[in-house]
Amino acid sequence: MQTGTVFNIQRYSIDDGPGIRTTVFVKGCPLVCPWCSNPESQSAEPQLQYRVTACAHCGACAAACPSGAITVTADSHTIDRARCTVCGVCVRACEYDALKISGEEMSVDKVWKTVRKDTDYYETSGGGVTCSGGEILAQPEFVREIFEKCRENGVHTCADTSGYGTEEAMRRVLEFADLVFFDIKHSDPARHLALTGVPLETVLANLRLCAGSGVPVVVRIPLIPECNADEAAVRGMAEIVRKCAPEAAVNLLPYHRYGASKYASVGREYTLEALRELTEDEKSRAADVFAEYGIKCEVSV
Repeated sequence: MQTGTVFNIQRYSIDDGPGIRTTVFVKGCPLVCPWCSNPESQSAEPQLQYRVTACAHCGACAAACPSGAITVTADSHTIDRARCTVCGVCVRACEYDALKISGEEMSVDKVWKTVRKDTDYYETSGGGVTCSGGEILAQPEFVREIFEKCRENGVHTCADTSGYGTEEAMRRVLEFADLVFFDIKHSDPARHLALTGVPLETVLANLRLCAGSGVPVVVRIPLIPECNADEAAVRGMAEIVRKCAPEAAVNLLPYHRYGASKYASVGREYTLEALRELTEDEKSRAADVFAEYGIKCEVSV
């Protein structure tokens, strides 16, 4: 049985596919998108997360840490991440849930024990299980076995992917997927590489593979000001959908700051602090571009 690294299993999700769903978030992503709302998902390794809003500055974690990686004063809490071994001793010492380990190795059966709790909701709402990330193509055998377990038990599956991975990984995930959510970040190869750190060509090859697989595809496009929300970029992404996945629907995901506070929790800086959100007019114009191409398009709230 396959095992994988999971950083969250979110029950009662309504934004990750049809109906009420359970979303299994796997850890590790080769992309470095600066707007990522789950920065704890990018590293494949377990990480110590710290919530400043829950911290009482009691110092129990610092006293317990065997590596001396934590320093606490009356108004500050510092983690030396180079010294931290992610042993979890500080987490157990904290009475305020200000610390947690993000990332746990889990078997498919352990994931299924959580997933199966909500089978009644899946049946009544037309929901199911979504595997997201991170990037699912970084753990394809694990995701495939989760989907196979779901298929055996009549549970709908959705693969949420950036499309960056090997062709074989994509085929393995598609084998038991009932729906694919496929992200496109930009239409220009150079700009895509600069923003995400990975080449566009691999993504487009996997998009064509998904579109030809017979599995329904929804293309999801994060619209980020100053990155890919200008008309030329939007028009280029509409061209990609028309050429590579003409039967796919499109969901536009306007930029939001929901994950900004998480960056500090894993010792990172949020580099888009000054970035504005899109106006309603900008969102409408982007949707209009896809309408020009005859592509069904929805704009998420």
